[in-house]
Amino acid sequence: MATNALRSLWAEPRPTNAPARGSRDWALVAALFCWSVVEVALREDLAPLALLLLAVLAVLGPLLWRRAHPLLAVAACFGTWTVVDSVRILTGSEGGMLNSMSAALILAYALFRWGSGREAASGLGIILLWLPITNVADPVSLWGAVAGYGFFLFAAALGAAIRYRTKIHIRDVDQAKAREREQLARELHDTVAHHVSGIAIQAQAGRAIAASHPERAIEALVTIEDAATRTLTELRDIVGVLRASQDTEFAPQPGMAEIQQLATDAQTRPSVTVTLSGEFDDLSPAVRAAIYRLAQESVTNARRHARHATRVIVAVTGEADQVRLTIDDDGAPVSGRAPAGYGLVGYGLIGMRERASLLGGSFQAGPAARGWRVEAVLPRNGAPG
Repeated sequence: MATNALRSLWAEPRPTNAPARGSRDWALVAALFCWSVVEVALREDLAPLALLLLAVLAVLGPLLWRRAHPLLAVAACFGTWTVVDSVRILTGSEGGMLNSMSAALILAYALFRWGSGREAASGLGIILLWLPITNVADPVSLWGAVAGYGFFLFAAALGAAIRYRTKIHIRDVDQAKAREREQLARELHDTVAHHVSGIAIQAQAGRAIAASHPERAIEALVTIEDAATRTLTELRDIVGVLRASQDTEFAPQPGMAEIQQLATDAQTRPSVTVTLSGEFDDLSPAVRAAIYRLAQESVTNARRHARHATRVIVAVTGEADQVRLTIDDDGAPVSGRAPAGYGLVGYGLIGMRERASLLGGSFQAGPAARGWRVEAVLPRNGAPG
């Protein structure tokens, strides 16, 4: 088992979400350069200037490439330092190195944060090879040597911990989005099943009365045509959002009428008030279900996380080409921010955002003047975005 774990770590690929080099990286390099200049100006117990310059460049340059090429950055820095310390040992030059060079810990962190398993292992070997050489060039006590190893191992462990925490977070977000896609697909599937059942009934009725009442048979054909058109639309929606085959139980899907059932009386805390305005007759079934699910999830979040909330207001407005849903509560989130699971990082809100996006709409959630506001805007036909 241990062999399999080591093999898995060795084969670990690089993370794919490494940020590009930006202004903060240049600011870091500039700050370290200024620190180094100040040390050179103020300290007298330093190694020869040429060696110091080479050591500074060995840190500052690789820092700019630490995410894109972590192993190359570590090899350039600590390889150069190995040469510098070897020269100091062979020439017997006195004086120490700059304290600003401790920024090399950032390279050890980046190696395990952004490098592959092979790169991390190889880079760690380079660092561990350099450490005993620098301890000879700058003799320290046993505890000092142990502390040096400890600092670099801690930086590496921190990089690995943040790497795997981010990996788990990305996986959880993807799972939340997948669950929302599958739920939406099941609801669309149920709607299609309802339409197909209606088509079958109308076809049977039309065949039964075709001989005696041909005009009524024509009416049945018109109904079948309309139902078939709606069914094709819903099938296209299913193809757009379905990611995995699921066994689906046929059941009526919630819609606008069920939203009103979210309302509660004044005795309940927080009380829920539901207001519907505008036209909802021609809404896509997927949009009807989505509006209900978004309202239901938002009300649940308010009850769980809106501290001291007394009222939740759900408002649905049917506009010319879209439907707008807003949910406001008068709670007081802790320290002016939403508690864990309630804010934009919560997986429930990630699923809500995904559902709105799949239907071509938009979703926003955040603090309001008083409490918390959720707002979703969906196109009336629910065209996938």
